[in-house]
Amino acid sequence: MINECYYDDYDKKENLRFDSKAVHGALGCDPMTGAVSFPIFQTATFRHRKFGVSTGYNYSRLLNPTRQELERTIAILEGGLAGFAFSSGQAANMCVFALLKKGDHVLLSDDIYGGTFRICDEIFTPFGIEFTYVDMSDLDVVKAAMKPNTAMFFVETPTNPMMHVADIKALADMAHANGAIMVVDNTFLTPYYQRPIELGADLVVHSGTKYLCGHNDVVCGLVVCTTEEQREHFEHEMKSRGNGLASFDSWLVIRGIKTLPLRMQKHTSNAYEVANWLRKHPKVKKVYYVGFEDHPGYEITKKQTTGFGGMISFELDSEETAMNLLSNVKMILFAESLGGTETLVTYPLTQTHESTPPDVREKLGINERFIRISIGIEDPQDIIEDLAQALG
Repeated sequence: MINECYYDDYDKKENLRFDSKAVHGALGCDPMTGAVSFPIFQTATFRHRKFGVSTGYNYSRLLNPTRQELERTIAILEGGLAGFAFSSGQAANMCVFALLKKGDHVLLSDDIYGGTFRICDEIFTPFGIEFTYVDMSDLDVVKAAMKPNTAMFFVETPTNPMMHVADIKALADMAHANGAIMVVDNTFLTPYYQRPIELGADLVVHSGTKYLCGHNDVVCGLVVCTTEEQREHFEHEMKSRGNGLASFDSWLVIRGIKTLPLRMQKHTSNAYEVANWLRKHPKVKKVYYVGFEDHPGYEITKKQTTGFGGMISFELDSEETAMNLLSNVKMILFAESLGGTETLVTYPLTQTHESTPPDVREKLGINERFIRISIGIEDPQDIIEDLAQALG
């Protein structure tokens, strides 16, 4: 149940533009004290004024004002009904798939994040739910894979790590015609560049760990829903599973979102420079970047987004070159994750997609020569020079 205290009396700032919404959030400042930085309510429980009279807050597992500010802020930015902040992206996805029932069928992006694959394969498949992985950028393939019991489309766009681009509106129309819901993982582009709900999505999920937080100091998952029924589901899930984001972590994500527009612009401009440089390097055989005009999804990207983001994948000429790169970078950090201020280079074969079956990885092109890089906000020439010396 949504509380009835003064924190409910907030202005959604519907007339503000995105950059201003990111800075000011839902309430923005504390309405009781005027604190410009929204307070961290570091408390487990809340005092009741007397029997039958509550502030609306009872226990932080159920509702915490700091987490609520983050949840309302992401709902405003995505244009949804309500937001929910979880202890990780995996926790958020667990609650999304909990919408399903025995006998349901789900279509997912074929190169989906390995952790999502593990949730589906090892946790929900034994409950009698069927999952099919297809190239969601090919509408004919999606149509052929649909079944009468298809209850959900779960789409990454761009995908991680092959950078496939799915037509969100077309897929949403297909899903709805079959009585299914459309879920979009918007981690790579964030609502600054892409707002799936405006294109017909029913749910949007984020690993808030990544660009939304933006500083590699929080693990967080976010969901934005569009109906009262979904809202009730996620409220019940959070209450029962106890997987809500802690107040301090919520505050860090709120702070990160304030600079999201500036960071996304820098990530994108840097990535464009680095991707073009990589394309010319003799040891780089192929670069996957949605900002290239010859990328298969470029036209759809231009239609449904306002930017390309900071993610690049590329294939090198040999496993030896890949190992040299990972071992010899200096400023660039060899680490799992993405979306932070620092440039991170990742080896999907043994990191992000280790849980993906080997035959699937090989078919997709996630091999021993394949690298993913999250471009940070450093000087782009320093990124390029570090790559150059590491590649040799």
